[in-house]
Formats: sequence, C-alpha cells, structure tokens
Amino acid sequence: MLSRVADSIYWLNRYIERAENVARFIDVNLNLILDLPQGVSPQWKPLISVTGDLDQFNSRYSDVNNRNVIQFLCFDTSYENSIISCLSKARENARSIREVISSEMWEEVNSFYLMVKEVSATSSFKALPKLFSQVKMASHRFAGVMDATMSHNEGWQFGQMGRLLERADKTTRIVDVKYFLLLPSAEWVGTPLDRIQWMALLKSASAYEMYSKSQHYITPSSVAEFLILDRQFPRSIHFCLWQTQRCLHEITQTPPGNWCNGAERALGKLCSRLSYLTIEDIIQSGLHEFLDGMQSSINEVGNEIYTTFIALSDSFCAIPNQPSNNLQFLSTSNTQASSAEITPS
Repeated sequence: MLSRVADSIYWLNRYIERAENVARFIDVNLNLILDLPQGVSPQWKPLISVTGDLDQFNSRYSDVNNRNVIQFLCFDTSYENSIISCLSKARENARSIREVISSEMWEEVNSFYLMVKEVSATSSFKALPKLFSQVKMASHRFAGVMDATMSHNEGWQFGQMGRLLERADKTTRIVDVKYFLLLPSAEWVGTPLDRIQWMALLKSASAYEMYSKSQHYITPSSVAEFLILDRQFPRSIHFCLWQTQRCLHEITQTPPGNWCNGAERALGKLCSRLSYLTIEDIIQSGLHEFLDGMQSSINEVGNEIYTTFIALSDSFCAIPNQPSNNLQFLSTSNTQASSAEITPS
C-alpha cells in the first residue's frame, strides 16, 4: 500500500472521530447545565483548558462564555481542531483517495461536512443539542459504512488505528474535564453536585447505561476505572489501545508479544502498563497527572506510527511541513507524504 494512501485513511478516521469527540466535550457542559442546582453557574473555561488551546482562544475572543466557546470549538474555521475544520480536512483526505475507499464512505463524509456547514452558516445556537446528536450519529454511520463496504485489508486497519488512537486520547480529555471543573470548587467533592458531574461525564462518553449495568453506585474511583481500565467498553482507554495494537500487528504480521518497529514497541509498553495498573495506583499517583502522561504516551505512539509507515528518510526525499511534537491536543498533523510503499522496519 502507498504510504500516501495509508496516511490519508488514517487521518480521515482521526478527523471524523475528533469531530465527534469535540461534540462530546460540549455535551459535558450541556448535560451538566440541565442538572445543575439553581444558583450554580456553568463553567465553560474547562472545555478550552482541556484541549490545550486556551492561548489560541484568548487571542481571538475577549470573554470565556458559552457563545464564544461553542463558536470556537464548533464553527471557527481558523481553529484547526474545530468540528467544521476537522470535517473539512476529513473530506479532503477522502477526496484524495476516492479510488481506495467505497463510494458510500465518500457520500457519508460529504453529507456529514455539508450538514455541519449548513448549521454554521445560520449562526443559531438553539438547535445545538440536536446538532451534537447528529454529529455523533454521523460519525457512527461512517464507521459502520466503512466496516460494511471496505475490504478489511491494510487500509482498513490503518483507518481503525486512527479512530481508536483518537478515541483513546479524547477519553483521557473527557475524564480530565472533571479535574478542571474542580479547580475553582474543591468544596464540591463528595456532594450531590459532584455526583451529577460524574454522571454528566459518563453520559458524554455514552457510557452511563453500560456503567449502570456493571456498577450500582456512582463513585469517582469506579467511574474513572470504567473509562480508563475496562477491557470491554469500546470507549475505554484500555480497550482502544489493545484494539489499536491488534490492528498494528495485523499490518506488520508480527506475532503477538513481539515487536519489530518503534510503533509496536511504544504501543506494547503502553498496553502492558495498563494491564497491570489498578485504579488505586492511578489515584495514588494523581488522576490528572496520570491522564496527562497518558496523553503524552498516546502522542508518542502516533509519532512512531508516522515514523515507521509514513515518513521517508532524508536520503530519499524531504517531507513538506514535517509536523512537530505538539503534546497539547494532538502530536502530529496530516501531511502529504511521498507515495513510496510502506515497508515496516
């Protein structure tokens, strides 16, 4: 498979998953606002803080309020991680590999982008809950169409890796929203409001029903354990990384438990670490510190995948716009690599 094609399929899925998860970030607050007691003001700054792009926001907007935050995260075309920007780049990646993906996949991406673009043109915030629901469902439809209409070959495996790595990263950030919510209000810990916030986080990850089937009570440690270490829930960090490792070994045909390149080694170390962790270990070291380190480790895996399969040595050609390590929101950005064939090192 051409490295250019693998890169585009990988980022096509990352951008669509990212758009969905940005919608989930805002859903944290929208769900929370509905359940907040009278007199408690909703917070919007945590949604920007958790992305690592607070400086960008401050340079463009004078106040951190609901209208500015939603505009920035959803419809700001100059912000590279807004929903509309992610879908625009996903659409461009899909367009560049029309000969590889199915026509149904292209139609889903195109209609997804046009749906959000139409809402952004109206500048109406009344239909936001419906929009976010549509964004999540459109992302699910794309994943289903891809599974049903694309051969499960190397290209499909690269797409899966992109989706799963993006999901793991954003789950760390969804959980981390709770840390930023608590910064100005540590006295809320253990109160009914604290429980409402944990419920909002579960709902934003579509995890509330599955959590309720396995746990009888909502406690901070059990919620964190479910979203980080559960091996069966498809949005937990552990599940996403183990599935990513399976896809990587399918591509390289390396036997499980072995590694032949930096990507397999970095991902294997991360999965092994999660396998032997307990929630008590995580809480003892600090939940926020653990999540921050996990984001850096996931970014490292993304960098290793790029180095192993996409990047070419300087002796062959120079890669334009070589991405730098950005450990705030994502480690690498989509680039147009040369069309050399992928040869795992």
